[in-house]
Amino acid sequence: MEKLRILYISTVFPRPEESSTIYTDLAEELRDRGHEIFVVAADGSTGVMRTQLSIERGLNVLRVKTNSLYNVNIIKKGFSVITLKYQLIYNMKKFLNKKKFDFILFESPPVTIVDVVKWAMKEFGCPSYLMLKDIFPQNAVDIGLMKENGIVYKYFRKKEQKLYRTASIIGCMSELNRRYIIKHNPWLNINKVEIFPNTKKIRYYGERPIEYRIRRRYGISDDIIVAIFGGNMGKPQGIDFLLEVISECKEREDIFFLLVGRGTERYRIVDYIRQKNLKNVLLIDPLPRDEYEILLTECDIGLIFLDKRFTIPNFPSRVLSYFEYGLPVLAATDINTDFGQMIENAKAGFWVQSGDISSFIEKLNILANNADLRYQMGKAGRKYLEKNFNVGISVDILEKHFNKKL
Repeated sequence: MEKLRILYISTVFPRPEESSTIYTDLAEELRDRGHEIFVVAADGSTGVMRTQLSIERGLNVLRVKTNSLYNVNIIKKGFSVITLKYQLIYNMKKFLNKKKFDFILFESPPVTIVDVVKWAMKEFGCPSYLMLKDIFPQNAVDIGLMKENGIVYKYFRKKEQKLYRTASIIGCMSELNRRYIIKHNPWLNINKVEIFPNTKKIRYYGERPIEYRIRRRYGISDDIIVAIFGGNMGKPQGIDFLLEVISECKEREDIFFLLVGRGTERYRIVDYIRQKNLKNVLLIDPLPRDEYEILLTECDIGLIFLDKRFTIPNFPSRVLSYFEYGLPVLAATDINTDFGQMIENAKAGFWVQSGDISSFIEKLNILANNADLRYQMGKAGRKYLEKNFNVGISVDILEKHFNKKL
C-alpha cells in the first residue's frame, strides 16, 4: 500500500504527557499504518512560550503558539478564533515551506479553521477531509449563547457554509448528523458528505480490579455504586439537569456521583456541592490518562448529559471510554440526536430525555440494583465499540479516499 503524506491541522492535539484523545489515536494509527504525518497544532496553553517543530508520538508536530480557544469566556474565545488563522498560516509558511502532501486532515470546530485549510489546499495542491465534530453556530443559538440571525450569527454561518464548500469530503459523526448537514445546506453536493464515526484506539482488555486504589484515595466506599461523569463541563452538557439529578439523590447512601473534568460551568457544580454540603458527590480535576483509566475500572455506571435545547444531533465522544471499560451508560440528551437510539440498539445502557427527572431516576435505580444487568450492558457496549468505533475504521475510510493504489 502506498505511503501517504498527511497534513493534519488541529486545534485540539494534546501533548503526550497530557492525555490521548480520539484525534491523537487517529494520528498514531495512521503512523502505524506507515503513513507520514505532519501535525500543525494550535496551542493556547500558558506553558507554550514560542512556536516550535518537534517529534511527538513518532509524529512531526508543529506547535503554534496561539491565544486560548478553550475554557475561556465567549469574548476571549471569539478573539482567539478570529486571530487563529493568521498565526497558523504565518507559521506554516515558515516551517512547512516546499513540503508535499497527499491530503489535509482537519476537524471543526472552530469553523474559522476553513481560512487556514483553504490556503493550505492551494499552497500544497491537495484535497482535504473535514472531521465535523460540532455544528456551529447553530449549537450556540440552541443553548442561548448567540442570537439567531444576529450579526455574529450571520458572520459564523457564512464561515460554516464556506467550510462545507471548501472541504473535499465531509465526515459526520452519525447518520442524523449527516442528514442534518444535507437538509440545512441544500446546495451541498451530498456525495461528499459521509459518516466518519468517533473512534478510538482500544487499549484495555482486562477485568475489574480486586482492590479499589483510586476509590480509597478519595474516601469512596468499596461497596457503593459509583456513577461517573468524566470530561468537559460546559453549557452543552446541560449542567442544570446534572445538578437536578444530584439534588434528587442527595440523601442516598447507595449511589456516589464522581465528576471528573473542567469546563466553563464547573464553578456552578463546586458552589452547589458546597452550599448543599453534599456527601455523595465528589468533583475532581482531570486525571492523567493512566489514572483515569484505572478509575473507570472502579466505577459502575457511565453518565452522559446534553442540554435539552439542542436541535442539532450531537454525539458525545466520552461514551467511547465508558464502552471500552465495560460501563453501562445512562444518557440524558435532547430528542434530536440519534445517540440515545445507538445506546439502546447496542443494549449498552438506557436513554432518557434531558429534563425528565422521574425517568432518569427510574433507570438509575434499575442499574444500581442489578449487578448482572450492569455487567451484560457493559459487555454489550464493549462489543459494540470493537465493531463500530475502533480507530482502524477511520483509517480505512481515509485510505479508501486518498490512497492512489486503491
